[in-house]
Amino acid sequence: MNGLVSWRRDGDVAVITIDNPPVNALSHAVRAQLLAAVREADADAAVSAIVFACAGRTFVAGADISEFGKPAQSPILLDVIATLEHIDKPLVAAVHGTVLGGGLELTLACHFRVADARTKLGLPEIKLGLIPGAGGTQRLPRLIGMEHAAPMILTGGPIAAPLALEVGLIDEIAESDVLPAAITFARRAVRDTLPIRRVSEMENKLAGLRGKPDAYAAIVAPWAGARLDAPKAAIELLRLAPTLPFAEAMREERATFTRLMNGEQSKAQRYLFFAERAAAKHPALHPSLHPALKPAEPRAIAQAAVIGAGTMGTGIAMCFANAGIAVVLIDTDATAVARGRASIDKQYESSVARGRLTADDKAKRLGLISTAASLAAAKDADLIVEAVFEDMDVKKAVFRDLDAIAKPGAVLATNTSYLDINDIATSVSRPGAVIGLHFFSPANVMRLLEIVNATATDPAILAAMFALARKLGKVPVIVGVCRGFVGNRMLQVRAAAIERLLLEGALPAQIDAALVDFGFAMGPLAVSDLAGLGISWRMRKANGLHAAIADALCEAGRFGIKAGKGYYRYDAGSRRGVPDPDVAALIEQTSKRLGVTRRTFTPDEIVPRLITPMIEEGRRILAEGIAHQASDIDLIWVHGYGWPAARGGPMYYGGVS
Repeated sequence: MNGLVSWRRDGDVAVITIDNPPVNALSHAVRAQLLAAVREADADAAVSAIVFACAGRTFVAGADISEFGKPAQSPILLDVIATLEHIDKPLVAAVHGTVLGGGLELTLACHFRVADARTKLGLPEIKLGLIPGAGGTQRLPRLIGMEHAAPMILTGGPIAAPLALEVGLIDEIAESDVLPAAITFARRAVRDTLPIRRVSEMENKLAGLRGKPDAYAAIVAPWAGARLDAPKAAIELLRLAPTLPFAEAMREERATFTRLMNGEQSKAQRYLFFAERAAAKHPALHPSLHPALKPAEPRAIAQAAVIGAGTMGTGIAMCFANAGIAVVLIDTDATAVARGRASIDKQYESSVARGRLTADDKAKRLGLISTAASLAAAKDADLIVEAVFEDMDVKKAVFRDLDAIAKPGAVLATNTSYLDINDIATSVSRPGAVIGLHFFSPANVMRLLEIVNATATDPAILAAMFALARKLGKVPVIVGVCRGFVGNRMLQVRAAAIERLLLEGALPAQIDAALVDFGFAMGPLAVSDLAGLGISWRMRKANGLHAAIADALCEAGRFGIKAGKGYYRYDAGSRRGVPDPDVAALIEQTSKRLGVTRRTFTPDEIVPRLITPMIEEGRRILAEGIAHQASDIDLIWVHGYGWPAARGGPMYYGGVS
């Protein structure tokens, strides 16, 4: 056959290959050609076994998401899978790269699975507001047991080949090339008459859960409080695996998939999926679209330096080490350097204790982090990230010193949250090397990275930083220069709206409850207490700005959790705030002093009072060209500020495109 799927004979083994770059997505054409190839190979009397593989850098990495929400075209994936599973000749999947979503469900239709040692396998549909819709919720528990299947489906995270072998998801890891190994496995299956294993008929792994709802509840307990539709639906479907016949449970799975596909939450989450890809199409990354820009090769980053060993600096250093990049953490205060190093060690040790990191991994990452008490240690770095105090004079002084130290071609980045990067660039002799890398705290956890494209920034440096961000596991978004860029500029607008609400009659707990009900994991005032109120207070004072309530709290020594009091009161050792009558009194006194008449507010009033100004500020940001497109703003708010993914971001929510 010619096209996206082909098959050939290797002796008595048919080798069927999908070749649909870049990720072998299961488009309608692929499904149709695959089904035809399988039927031809099955009908060939000279074929005694079939191996199913993919060309290119990966096995099938999922469905063709561009078909989502459109009328289904026959054959649907369920038809293909049913045909594969009921073939009477041994059917072996030869997998490599990433085996995701519909790709993994295809392998579950095969009788055996052989994997390359670097393969990762997963069902990420939950991240798109969906559940596996081609048998994943019913076959995976039958093959590997509910205790292993539930986390894969409910987190959407992949597992590596060694663990997949351990739990029974694959049957063998190839020592070298996976395709020859799979062909050898297929011949052995014929020679040894290995039983054809149809996963849909396996029941042993589920036997221990039948009639024992408490046992199932214990397995899914970590996700039992899920607020989104998809994890709730997945929990229910997984519960059906040991309680309903396979065919009946499959009908429920398909109906659930269709319902979620048509739901608003999945539409929003799929929008964000495409938004990440759209962010990479920023015109500044494609100089060919702008003849005035000179294209240049992106430079590689092999050695990094971070200036400032505080909370942000240590987190940024960990980002580099986590990605396998050597980094030196520098602070002219030797005590701060020691404290920063101890903090990094403590965080890695905590990850080891929770099973998220091995002791060997911890040692490797720590081995990539060196420390120094002199800026001279940055002289060999390809990238230097300044993460010192948020003060223009301080930052300019650091950049002047770095200009004299950094090697030619080094990238000079600032982690400023608000300050004018064009102004910072005036302090060096090479302004084209200056760029903003706005990490979010904790930097080693938060996925967002605002990449601030200053007026003089070299396009090659911009491209290099975008590529680096992805290597660091970040969601990169390019923004322009203005106070607060995109995220913090909109945050300031919301903060002003919160101040007005507090003055006019709302209380902190009411505001937080309204936004938690909207979908935020935490309310904005609880977040402020967690972050600490002092930094913002000092910044306001330095810039001649005021926030009546927030300023009054700080003047009263209420700086947040660390002080035991902020917008809320925190009992000793507790990080959970409780409403404080003293705060209510302080707010009422401030309202009276400013002559503001107070009234009561309902949650339905509070939410639009906070969100509408954000949307309008987003419109202004777009009009000014600070953000290239509305979806970039949404990515920033979802990945940097906790906006609920099920609502797509403020611009999506406001109907701004």
